[in-house]
Amino acid sequence: MFDTMTGTKIIGGFCGTLLIFLLANWAADELYDTSAGGHGGEEHARGYVIETDEAEGGAVEEEGPSFEELFAQADAGAGERVFNKCKACHKVDGTDGTGPHLNGVVGREVDAVAGFSYSGALEEHFDVWTPENLQAFLENPRSAAPGTKMSFSGLKDMEDRADVIAYLASLDG
Repeated sequence: MFDTMTGTKIIGGFCGTLLIFLLANWAADELYDTSAGGHGGEEHARGYVIETDEAEGGAVEEEGPSFEELFAQADAGAGERVFNKCKACHKVDGTDGTGPHLNGVVGREVDAVAGFSYSGALEEHFDVWTPENLQAFLENPRSAAPGTKMSFSGLKDMEDRADVIAYLASLDG
């Protein structure tokens, strides 16, 4: 089936392929050398710098109005529309769903709905549902209170959070 000539051809094919690969690798190293000694000893930067307006200490200042300013001019009607994302788990009629009812939540103590089984993670991070605490929690519930049962990913837009909190504040407890 295989004779000596077939085996020699196979080994020769592998050696030829290896030789071409090594020569191509050497040529690419010569063309694209970025080390300090490459290209006649000239030193080249490996990238470019993107200028940013960072303050001292590396912190970048946030643009736009603060939460307090947005909350002062929040629209409860718009908040009711945004609250539609929350209706799958929360109710505002005094009954609990998957999550506790949210009427009267603004100003209420954390984990205060009688009969609802909380995870206990909220009271480690918050004591009262102030607008500021609700804002921090609604931005990203899992990072604001690790271990919470709430699986919602959060409201990324600060104006939406302010509107929802204004809507919740307008509801009777």
